Amino acid sequence: MSPQAELVGGERLLAYGEGLRQVYADAFAQPPWGADEAMAEAYMERLAVDVTRPGFVAALARDGARVLGFATAWTTPDPFPADRGYPLAAAALGPERTGSWLCGAREVDELAVRTRARGLGLGAGLLRLVTDAAEDGRCWLLTSVRARSTVRFYRRMGWRQVDRPAPESGDVTVFLGPRHPAVLTF
Repeated sequence: MSPQAELVGGERLLAYGEGLRQVYADAFAQPPWGADEAMAEAYMERLAVDVTRPGFVAALARDGARVLGFATAWTTPDPFPADRGYPLAAAALGPERTGSWLCGAREVDELAVRTRARGLGLGAGLLRLVTDAAEDGRCWLLTSVRARSTVRFYRRMGWRQVDRPAPESGDVTVFLGPRHPAVLTF
């Protein structure tokens, strides 16, 4: 059987919990993330809450019952949140662009593919599944500039890096999806 990617609801996604945890631990084990089992477990706890977010959408890549990758996204709330990595995005963009470009847009939270399943097009397929239906093409994500292969992947997919990270944001940068209307402004 060849790997397949499909959109899934939150409840169905959570049914693959152990496979998701394994993919997360594998995909984010290397620098700059350095995920370990405790971080993977913490992600699973966060995911149980994330599936209840407005506009939540998920995609799952499997080879039979074996989970090879996943992607999650949701609608960024307005006002712009002040927890997690949100202040880093706001610091890099400033309040006006943060509000107009990110609030109400489809926010890609996680995209993870098992190391040995990379190069099969699964990441690209998962990303498209969670972003294609975004209103007006408004999609965005945060990633680390130290994750060079990740940055190259998003660029190959047509995503545009908005700015270099703001000094306060460390190595975090914002990418806008290829159909985001703001990509024409920079």
